[in-house]
Amino acid sequence: MTGQSESIKSIDATNVLHPYTDLNSLREQGPFIVERGEGIYVYDDNGNKYIEATGALWYAALGFGENELVEAAIAQMRKLPCYHTFYQKSTAPVALLAERLVSMAPGNMSRAFFTNSGSEAIDSAIKTVWYYNNSRGLTAKKKFIARHRAYHGVTIASCSLTGIERNHLEFDLPLPFVRHVTCPHFYREGLEGETESEFCDRLIAEIEQTIIEEGADTVAAFIAEPVMAAGGVVVPPERYFEKLMPVLKRHDILMIADEVVCGFGRTGQMFGSQTFGIDPDIVIVAKALSSGYLPIASLLVSEDICDGIADQSKNLGSYNHGFTYSGHPVSSAVALRNLELYEERNLMEHVNDMIPLFRERLKATAELPLVGEARGVGLIGGIELVADKTTRQPFDPARKIGLKCSGMAENAGIIIRPMGDALALCPPLIIKEDEINQLFDGLEATIRKLGNEL
Repeated sequence: MTGQSESIKSIDATNVLHPYTDLNSLREQGPFIVERGEGIYVYDDNGNKYIEATGALWYAALGFGENELVEAAIAQMRKLPCYHTFYQKSTAPVALLAERLVSMAPGNMSRAFFTNSGSEAIDSAIKTVWYYNNSRGLTAKKKFIARHRAYHGVTIASCSLTGIERNHLEFDLPLPFVRHVTCPHFYREGLEGETESEFCDRLIAEIEQTIIEEGADTVAAFIAEPVMAAGGVVVPPERYFEKLMPVLKRHDILMIADEVVCGFGRTGQMFGSQTFGIDPDIVIVAKALSSGYLPIASLLVSEDICDGIADQSKNLGSYNHGFTYSGHPVSSAVALRNLELYEERNLMEHVNDMIPLFRERLKATAELPLVGEARGVGLIGGIELVADKTTRQPFDPARKIGLKCSGMAENAGIIIRPMGDALALCPPLIIKEDEINQLFDGLEATIRKLGNEL
């Protein structure tokens, strides 16, 4: 380690307030400094090489060091480095990106509203749904239904939709407009003797009962990720969304598909909604939209909602919502080039070529003594570590087994993300067969080693 890297560590530990980080540990141990990246790999300040098996934070679809995206940013920087989309102003990258998103999105999407992050896009969806229902005279129809263990963001409103308790503690959240229902995780939430089909029916009945108890005239929307990512990579039971959609339509409740993680190829189709039969009224995209190269997200809305916005604009003069960097031209240019590369390189064909091996190796981890369940779809997977495979007894949370495993994996050159004792895998979509084998060989060895030490 050079003196400069030691200096950077010290400067960071002294000055940066990191997200989702124990400040005391940061002070004592300092940060993990990532210096560069190439393909599916990143390198630390000592030159050590790691497989980034969670695509950083679920977003690095094209991996690290994609020069085409760098060049797109440079070209737009030179032409027009910044501008806005307020007051009927726009730029070519924004218009072209919106056109592409509307044309490729699931459902009957009509327009795209741009933000900087998924959290902002979710917040924008909440406000837009309220705005839309007010335009229809449904002024009491404001509640949202979300699921326990779901992650939908960290802003005050989006974090209220999030169903992870640690995100709420000491932040005085959630706000009272949200109702949470059971997480669709059969392994953990299924009752003794209950089949997965019966479990699915019970959850759909619970959702409808919640709507009835709250009053359908007060419930505005249901929000869900196709695959619950930060909640532990939870894949819903078969026909879950197929059975849910008629319930929502019967009660005039909007369906919001949070595609922040699943969008752009993660599940084997361009959108998770297509994989699971979701017919959304609103779609939220982010992360892989630009492969994480620049911050950008989008709220995609249906024609009906656009009509409501237009009606309200007649009364109020405009749609009074937006961010300084909504539709930043450089971020938009990078996102547009990112989606062009999907087509030019037949990325979805490559993804589907890689899925069988990824699925096979993921499934094989379930045979390891510490693994209770290995689950996933497409190129996203979760491995749940348990104290007892037979009873599904989890480890005592105080032991932090998932965190311990991720630390051991890191020492072996693999970066994974622990969510409790579930290990998340979400590698760059450009991953190759030999790299999939390298990933799972290292991960299996790590889990076996952990088992021997417990």
